[in-house]
Amino acid sequence: MAEVHVIGQIMGATGFSESSLFCKWGVHTGAAWKLLSGVREGQTQVDTPQVGDMAYWSHPIDLHFATKGLQGWPRLHLQVWSQDGFGRCQLAGYGFCHVPSSPGSHQLHCPTWRPLGPWREQLARAFVGGGPQLLHGDAVYSGADRYRLRTVASGLVHLELGLLLRHFDRYGVQC
Repeated sequence: MAEVHVIGQIMGATGFSESSLFCKWGVHTGAAWKLLSGVREGQTQVDTPQVGDMAYWSHPIDLHFATKGLQGWPRLHLQVWSQDGFGRCQLAGYGFCHVPSSPGSHQLHCPTWRPLGPWREQLARAFVGGGPQLLHGDAVYSGADRYRLRTVASGLVHLELGLLLRHFDRYGVQC
């Protein structure tokens, strides 16, 4: 079977109006993909930007996949959350990006968005916190349901990923 090894890190985030940010992440693949080593999901620590608006996480990602086909290429889904002084968490943004398909080192900047509720929910979010969230996380990367939502842009999540491909030439795939 062909193998894909993803090594890198979630560097941090910029452009969010909230502070004290952390990120929940996960990897989704198709049925032909098997995770040989690493973890499919994780969470960074909370960071409050001191200088500028960059929240630094430097959270490692190390995944090793085996695959029988190219369908269902891995994609990272991200949820950025903010934490207030009382420890309450509220959603700051959803986003996803495909893992690059060419070997080498890659810098990714994943845009995020969050659902925008009616004006009453927006007012409550500003003063009390909370706000609308998705019931099903797969709506982040499934086009049909996502385009019916009212959303607002949030910020960018910055990633550095290195990709190693092995045995793809045996299956007629040229990189």
